[in-house]
Amino acid sequence: MTKRKPTIISTDMSVQDENQSSVIISMRVDDDLLDFTGHFPNHPLLPGVTQVDWAIYYGQQHLQAHSVFKGMEVLKFQEPILPNTYVELELKWVKDKEKLYFSFSSKHEDIVSKHSSGRILLGQQ
Repeated sequence: MTKRKPTIISTDMSVQDENQSSVIISMRVDDDLLDFTGHFPNHPLLPGVTQVDWAIYYGQQHLQAHSVFKGMEVLKFQEPILPNTYVELELKWVKDKEKLYFSFSSKHEDIVSKHSSGRILLGQQ
């Protein structure tokens, strides 16, 4: 297992103005991801640090978010993400505030589960 990123199903971009843009990324959190190894052996969960890493990675890839990590605000982990779960990662980049807002959620039938959310401060070099 060397795979570190999920399988991307779709992306939906939206640009509000030159200062703010967003994307919703639908993905499958595959059970063969390296990040599940040892976290935890009998009940694998996607680590919170992986969720933050993905938010930054896809924020830079799709929204041209800055690359220098400066901290986090209002970080919440509400419900675990299990192997082979289909989730949506919603990202919003606010350039003048240098903040990347993220939220992971999933839907099963009519029930929406919020897995995690927060704000990541990203500056320039």
